[in-house]
Amino acid sequence: MTQEGRVKSVLSGDTLILQNKAKQERTLSLAFINAPRLQQDEPGAFESRDLLRKLCVGKVVHFRVLYAIPQKTGGGARDYGVVTLSTGQVLPDLIVQEGWARIRDDADRKADAPPAAELLERLQALEAHAKADEKGVWNASTKPVQNLRDLPDAKAFAEEHKGQALEAVVERVLSGDRLICRLLLSPTQHVQTTVLLAGVRAPTTTRTNPSDGSTQPGEPLGTESQAFAEDRLLQRGVQVRILGVSPNNLLVGEVRHPVGNIAEFLLKEGLARCVDHHSTLLGAEMGKLRQAERSAKERQAGLFKSHVSARQGGGGESEAVVSRVVSADTILVRNKTGQERRISLSSIRQPKPTDPKQSPFTAEAKEFLRRRLIGKHVKVTTDGKRPATEGYDEREMATVSQNGKNVAVGLVENGYASVIRHRMDDADRSPLYDDLLAAEEAAQKEGKGMWNPKPPSQRVYIDFSESLEKAKRQLTLLSKQKRVPAVVDFVKSGSRFTILIPRESTKLTFVLGGIRAPRSARGPNDTAEPFGQEAHDFAIKRCMQRDVEIDVDDTDKQGGFIGTMYINRESFAKVLVEEGLASVHAYSAEKSGNANELFAAEKKAKEARRGIWHDWDPSQEAAENGDDDLLDGAETNGTNGHDITALPPRERNYKDVYVTHVDPTNARLKLQMIGASKANLDTLMKDFASFHLSGSNNASLPQPPKAGDIVSAKFSQDGQWYRARVRRNDREKQTSEILYIDYGNAETQPWSALRPLDANKFGVSKLKPQALDAALSFLQFPVTNAEYLADSVAFLSEVALDRDLVANVDFTDARDNGLLWVTLMDPKAASTVQQSINAEVVSEGLAMVGRKLRPFERAAPDVVGDLKRREEVAKGERRGMWEYGDLTED
Repeated sequence: MTQEGRVKSVLSGDTLILQNKAKQERTLSLAFINAPRLQQDEPGAFESRDLLRKLCVGKVVHFRVLYAIPQKTGGGARDYGVVTLSTGQVLPDLIVQEGWARIRDDADRKADAPPAAELLERLQALEAHAKADEKGVWNASTKPVQNLRDLPDAKAFAEEHKGQALEAVVERVLSGDRLICRLLLSPTQHVQTTVLLAGVRAPTTTRTNPSDGSTQPGEPLGTESQAFAEDRLLQRGVQVRILGVSPNNLLVGEVRHPVGNIAEFLLKEGLARCVDHHSTLLGAEMGKLRQAERSAKERQAGLFKSHVSARQGGGGESEAVVSRVVSADTILVRNKTGQERRISLSSIRQPKPTDPKQSPFTAEAKEFLRRRLIGKHVKVTTDGKRPATEGYDEREMATVSQNGKNVAVGLVENGYASVIRHRMDDADRSPLYDDLLAAEEAAQKEGKGMWNPKPPSQRVYIDFSESLEKAKRQLTLLSKQKRVPAVVDFVKSGSRFTILIPRESTKLTFVLGGIRAPRSARGPNDTAEPFGQEAHDFAIKRCMQRDVEIDVDDTDKQGGFIGTMYINRESFAKVLVEEGLASVHAYSAEKSGNANELFAAEKKAKEARRGIWHDWDPSQEAAENGDDDLLDGAETNGTNGHDITALPPRERNYKDVYVTHVDPTNARLKLQMIGASKANLDTLMKDFASFHLSGSNNASLPQPPKAGDIVSAKFSQDGQWYRARVRRNDREKQTSEILYIDYGNAETQPWSALRPLDANKFGVSKLKPQALDAALSFLQFPVTNAEYLADSVAFLSEVALDRDLVANVDFTDARDNGLLWVTLMDPKAASTVQQSINAEVVSEGLAMVGRKLRPFERAAPDVVGDLKRREEVAKGERRGMWEYGDLTED
């Protein structure tokens, strides 16, 4: 009687395991033949079994039992028969024909019936032909296959074959994620070992302890997971990509069936879960596995039948500004409405303060994050909320990106944060968790940040405001410097700050000169002056942790340093006064030299009735000051109450200039005036080059340079010698940051590239520095957006750099070191002032018309009007920085 079954596996070249539709199994041996034993690694055993495996496994066949032989053990009998494949091929005929099986010695005893006798006669003829043709086992030159079943050093094996896709046969499926594979290293060298599927964990199956026979029950869906993998993999040819070893010294790899990664299919069916500890081995493939798991969760398949999203408080992407960096993993952000919230970066942790190896990097990691984020626009996506625990409030966990770059990944790849190892049910993990793990592994290998065995040098700030005596000593040094780079560490009130000067390792209390801000409350029982808290909050919003520049003029009686603080190159005292949150202190304003600017700002605040001037009465003030004109009701002319006739006129002062440098940080220019000075410079440079041709004039500096020294420096790009000023020194690296005083560009040079300068022949007394600071009038560049600013600088370099141009010097700002505000024109292309380079920049969307026009700019309403029309056209055509709309709407 012919029956039907599906071939589950092939034990050897003469024995198959069959399944019926009810998954019941039976063993069928092929009649009258013996194949080499696979378990004993007999010659030809693998080839014999492999031929049968490829023909039958997983396929439905028809079979007929010819006879049965009782077994010595178990009391049962083994069936022997004939199998017909779907192609019409018949077994055992085919395997005897190929020479991979012999006819049994006792075959004639079971060939009583005519069909059996006919089969035996046919097999004998096929065997004779195979012998004659020296096929299979009849070929004396057939090499035996060496199959290593005990892998002595799995780690060494993994290192040797890491990343290789090895051909393999799955010999057994222990569970959904654990296979015994025969790795085919060569036709005669095989390794049979356990392989764990990378990136997943399947539920366990029932296991029996061989020592005492006890059984350990499996986990839910363990049997189903094993059956799923077995149906698709058992005795199938696969590719195994070796990735590493497990803590138990088992190989970990990716197993690919011809239709894909089996791990991905298990996850899609909900028969396994993703695990994190193989993420770095899998790289980008881990993302596919997580996507497959998400699919199962959404469909509530398998293990996720009762799954309900645990993510609470998650939301879409929102935009915010970073207002404070609390630590290397926690920030404060402020949205467009001014609401502030605390954010913890998902899945990372700052260097642990309690870990002696990591704690030295805590401050460095925080500073790394501050430099990149403070005051910057970021995109925030909430991943979940971590409930309050002892010692911790509820925390909002979020993914933060800035300019398309993930902030947490940046921290981890630089060694300034470690990755949290989540529990399997944690719902607040970062969506880029695998990228974080990969970044951490790379940082550890490269010894970056806290993974560097050498701890960083600890910076200790000296507080010079501790006493008036210390402040006076430091005043002598600071008062000689201009625009000293600093960081606002703390905001004490609207006009009082704690400032850090990193390059000097100095800490000081800084007081804004020339103004008086209302006092804020100094404790819960204290009362603030009107608008004192508003001034304090405004200063926190604008200044907290920001990079600033300071000019120090004097000290107060408590050791505080009085002066001007610039944020984004604008006096913050002036900003505070303009907002109506401070008034001008006349005496100190006059003393500081900023009186005109501050009084103008105060007038603006009064007229707008801002802050402390909300109830300002000009007639009452006029009466108090004896101003008869205002009492008589004199009016002002012009837009926004500005009397155009009272504004300083825009100068008509045309100069031939040569642009030598465009500052990439702010798009300001360095100019040389064409004329006698330029001719003198050309002569000096020729003499300078001749001077350095002599070997006697190429002696190194006799001692390390000091900030402010004028030296001779070899420019790295052309190898020529130029006059330069030393800005600052790095004594550890023996390098100096220098400014080429005749051209305006700067670079860092080793001390070996510097030479003493003969002051009598080439010093500044002989010829003053020829590079003049200049800025384009009427324009405001996108200095807060690095990408747009780079476009602006590139355009300016193209149209202005190293070219002879005409500049109208609109205004010379004596308060800003003689900065020239200019309108640039190309004499070959421009016939009117409206055809200036300034106008071209606005037309290309690479700058906007200044939102706070200076007096000389307001005195040129025709120019301002033309530029604003160009700006509107650029906005409409989405050029340059307007490509995504109006930036000023934020």
